[in-house]
Amino acid sequence: MLFTPIKPMIVSVGSEPFDDEMFIFEPKWDGWRILLHKQGERIEAYTRNGNIVTDKFPELMEASKAIKAHTAVLDCEGIVLREGRPVFDDFSYRVRLSNSLRIRNAVHTHPATFVAFDVLYTDREHLKEPLMTRKQRLHEMISETSIITPTIYIEAQGQALFNFTRDRDMEGIVAKRKESKYYPDTTSPDWLKIKHFKTIDVIILGYRTQPFGLVIGLNFRTVQNKPVGVVEYGFKPYEKEMFLELAKQFHKVKDQKTQWMEPRLCCRIEYLERSDTHQLRTTVFRGFLFDKKPEDCIWSV
Repeated sequence: MLFTPIKPMIVSVGSEPFDDEMFIFEPKWDGWRILLHKQGERIEAYTRNGNIVTDKFPELMEASKAIKAHTAVLDCEGIVLREGRPVFDDFSYRVRLSNSLRIRNAVHTHPATFVAFDVLYTDREHLKEPLMTRKQRLHEMISETSIITPTIYIEAQGQALFNFTRDRDMEGIVAKRKESKYYPDTTSPDWLKIKHFKTIDVIILGYRTQPFGLVIGLNFRTVQNKPVGVVEYGFKPYEKEMFLELAKQFHKVKDQKTQWMEPRLCCRIEYLERSDTHQLRTTVFRGFLFDKKPEDCIWSV
C-alpha cells in the first residue's frame, strides 16, 4: 500500500441534508483528492488517478514534519483558500505548474492546504476499522498547521452544517456513517455528498430539440464562448416556444445534434457540479436574460 497508487473510496450522491445520530458530517472541500504517503522523511502526494504530484508542492516537507507517525497513508483534499473559502481553480493552477520558479512563487501566491479526513495505514492497515476509530487516530497523529490539518466535523447535525456551508458559499457537506469501513475504489452508500446548487449567468450558443436543451457557454480569461454544458430541465412550455421563434434570427450552422447560434442571448441557470474542464452538471434553467450582455457572462470563480 505504501508508495503505490491507491484509488480512494468514492462518495455517493445524497439529495437532501439530514440529522442522524449514526452519522458525522464534514464540509465538502472544493479541491483535489490527494493521498499523502509518508515514511520517515519521505513524503509523496498521489492524485485519485495515481499520478504523483509531490514536486508541485514544496510545502509538503513541512507537512511531513506535522505528521507525527513515522509511517502513514492519509486521504486528504488539497485546497487553496481565497478569502477564507476553497477555490477549485486555484488548486488546479498549482497542479498545472511545471516551471520550478513558478512553483516556488506559487507557495506564497497560492498556498496549499491538505485537509486530512481519513487514515488508511500506519504500521498496519486500518481499512477495516470503524470510521470513528480512524478519526481518533488521525487527530492523534497530526499537529495542525496551515499546511496540513484534520477536517472539522460534527456529529448528528447535518442540517446545521449544511446551512453553515451555504452561508459561506462552500460546496456542501459529506455525511459519513460512524461505523463505515474504508473500501478503496468503491462507491460507498455510507458516505453521501450533499451539495448546494449554484447560480450563474451563461451565453446560449445553440440548442437541441430531441430532447429540447440549450447549449450554454461562458467567457474565460483565455477563451471566449466556451461550451460548458447543456441545460434540459426547468423550462415552461411557453418559454420553449418563445425561444425557438426568437432563435431563428441567430441561426448559424447545424450539425447532427445542435443548431448553433450567434452568441447573442443569455440565460440564468443553476448547477450542482462542474468538472475539471468547467463542464457544468445537473443544470436547471431559471430564466432568459434579455438585457444581459454576452460578454458579461464570465467564469469568475
